[in-house]
Amino acid sequence: MTPPEAWADLPFFQQEWPAIRNRLAGQDWLPGADNVFAALQATSPAETRVVILGQDPYPTPGHANGLAFSVTAETPLPRSLRNIFAELQDDVGATPPTGDLSGWARQGVLLLNSALSVLPGQAGVHAKWGWHHLARQAVAAAQDHGPLAFLLWGNHAQKTLADLARPQDLVIATAHPSPLSARRGFFGSRPFSRINDWLANQGRQPIDWTA
Repeated sequence: MTPPEAWADLPFFQQEWPAIRNRLAGQDWLPGADNVFAALQATSPAETRVVILGQDPYPTPGHANGLAFSVTAETPLPRSLRNIFAELQDDVGATPPTGDLSGWARQGVLLLNSALSVLPGQAGVHAKWGWHHLARQAVAAAQDHGPLAFLLWGNHAQKTLADLARPQDLVIATAHPSPLSARRGFFGSRPFSRINDWLANQGRQPIDWTA
């Protein structure tokens, strides 16, 4: 569980991480040591162009792969991700072939959860362990390299990160894509094309959201 080199200088890894690592020791937790920093391993601060913040990994064994909202390729789409894909289909006309969003991460979409660990069947159980410091510090580090697009779905993401946005950043804040709230402003928000239009206006490469 070595911190990814590109992010290793974040204060979190000296201040909060040692205690969290000790608390995880001996527990059967998800997504496991190999995937806990998958989002940071896939996307460096300099490469980050878009930030999508989730809450914590899926609590069903075999589902989470360490990227927010993403699942392993063989996992059926969870309900929120199914709604994300429905909006993506309406917005750009296609979706990725599976629920594994690694293709987004490789293009500079930081798919970070505000808590990076969970126990099987116990969603949110590690939410107050101090993981949120990492999310805020990671976003701030990415901002040092240029403007970012923030895709903030639901109150949790908005409260965690919204105050970090600067005038040069794009903020798209809507209802969460969960079945309980998706019809309250998530559906029809067209976030994917709006982000690509924003990137194109800056002369930057758009995201291939179907990858």
